[in-house]
Amino acid sequence: MTAAPPDGRSPVAPPRTPAKTPEAVGYGGAVASVDADASAAGIEVLRRGGNAVDAAVATAAALGVTEPYSAGVGGGGYLVYYDARTRTVHTVDGRETAPRSADAALFQENGKPIPFEEGVTSGLAVGTPGTPATWDTALHAWGSKSLKDLLKPAERLARDGFTVDATFRSQTQANEARFRDFPASSRLFLPGGELPVVGSTFKNPDLARTYARLGRDGVGALYRGELARDIVRTVQAPPKRPGATRTVRPGDLTTRDLARYDTIRRKPTKVSYRGLDVYGMAPSSSGGTTVGEALNILERTDLSAASQARYLHRSIEASRIAFADRGRWVGDPAFEDVPTAGLLSQRYADSRACLIRDDRALTSPLAPGDPRSPRPCATAGKAAPTTYEGENTTHLTAADRWGNVVAYTLTIESTGGSGITVPGRGFLLNNELTDFSFAPADPAVHDPNLPGPGKRPRSSISPTIVLDRHDRPVLAVGSPGGATIITTVLQTLTGVLDRDLPLVEAIAAPRASQRNAATTELEPALYDSPLRAELEALGHAFKRNPEIGAATGVQRLPDGRWLAAAEKVRRGGGSAMVVRPAG
Repeated sequence: MTAAPPDGRSPVAPPRTPAKTPEAVGYGGAVASVDADASAAGIEVLRRGGNAVDAAVATAAALGVTEPYSAGVGGGGYLVYYDARTRTVHTVDGRETAPRSADAALFQENGKPIPFEEGVTSGLAVGTPGTPATWDTALHAWGSKSLKDLLKPAERLARDGFTVDATFRSQTQANEARFRDFPASSRLFLPGGELPVVGSTFKNPDLARTYARLGRDGVGALYRGELARDIVRTVQAPPKRPGATRTVRPGDLTTRDLARYDTIRRKPTKVSYRGLDVYGMAPSSSGGTTVGEALNILERTDLSAASQARYLHRSIEASRIAFADRGRWVGDPAFEDVPTAGLLSQRYADSRACLIRDDRALTSPLAPGDPRSPRPCATAGKAAPTTYEGENTTHLTAADRWGNVVAYTLTIESTGGSGITVPGRGFLLNNELTDFSFAPADPAVHDPNLPGPGKRPRSSISPTIVLDRHDRPVLAVGSPGGATIITTVLQTLTGVLDRDLPLVEAIAAPRASQRNAATTELEPALYDSPLRAELEALGHAFKRNPEIGAATGVQRLPDGRWLAAAEKVRRGGGSAMVVRPAG
């Protein structure tokens, strides 16, 4: 990515960037993402007759330009699709996979886990990218436009440039030390050796050429041939700056790993909540099972009539319990016997919900239950802490004039991924394999998320679509944020479905995130409120988190209009657009 002018300091006349607005209502379809250029790319496709899948691919490709620290062709993700013609929900698992050489000790040395930072910034953490294959799978199954056409807006954006905002600059600054250690990343993101200037125009001609190549030759060009070899060389021998002192471990990704990669069309998760059907992403993601279990736990509580303190208390406890079960039971189903049906059963949720008391908080780590043999208030095995998961990703939602809907979350894991750019190709490589447990949190407790050959690391990505009793779309939502994705989606859903909040207000509402940890994270508006003292009196413990997630959603209004919603403030605010506005 190069600046114009070359020193990257002086603002130039940038391309016209659409204004950001957190809510839009109208006809013809809708798109919501964190970025105005990306949302506009999706709307452009809808206006030209494309459908929701087409718009989602175009939006995702544009996010690879403007949000390169969160997503791109070097990463992966999960897509949930509602087909209006058949009134059915489908999913695509485009999660990255470990090299075929990986084993449970991938991140261990002499029997001990390596320092986490040595995993984060390394070739060792790079999984086989799944994003291009996800686009290909979705378009072949449900799209109406060619990949070449859908990549054109993003290709143009990469070639002509986008306007740097404060979020992009701050994320670059957070990665500055890492980027300086890799010449390709430094040239791309630190033009003239300096941080990008807010208001200046950034261009990425290398990525424009990569998109043009994928449009011309298909996504197979990333998995075989010259581009695949470039990825493998970068992983196996990360091109580090001479004199850099950072330990950068090589990875063992091979051209065979890339050539053998494939997405998986999985059956979605499904639970009933308040008379509606809530569909999500099945394992390898833990999003659908954990959101679903928490909703089932909350089903017996009238959250609409609850005080704010009781609403938060019950939501926190449901999340705590669901995360305890997630940690014990959820992993890649190709390697683990995941009891998905049990985790999603109302009977099991009821057996866990009886642990919740209104006069006292539970403590963590909480032991899991056994969904294979539910017993009221019983635990199964020893409690273990929740392992770490990175917090960056991006989410988009799209709907079209026919009523099709897409909720799609894509990622390169940490902000900036591995920090390593493929030279001459314009994109960062993921560090998704750090979503594996480096070692069991407790050797006495089975960990379903240890590395393995070709294994998909567990994710918390939670793209969610809600249908009414006639199988028509009500709502679609998702968020970035690592393991906080689950709690963000859960709170957004209950905000709309229980607390009767408008979607944009449910997204904007201050968040709490409990993930079977000793403390619950609170955003400042909750941490600094009297509610904290009320909850602490029950035994809750809290810590401040300045920002949790960055959700987007779409909603079908009773009169047939689409409502698109995004963040008002988080990550600089999001961008909601419709084809034909009609307030």
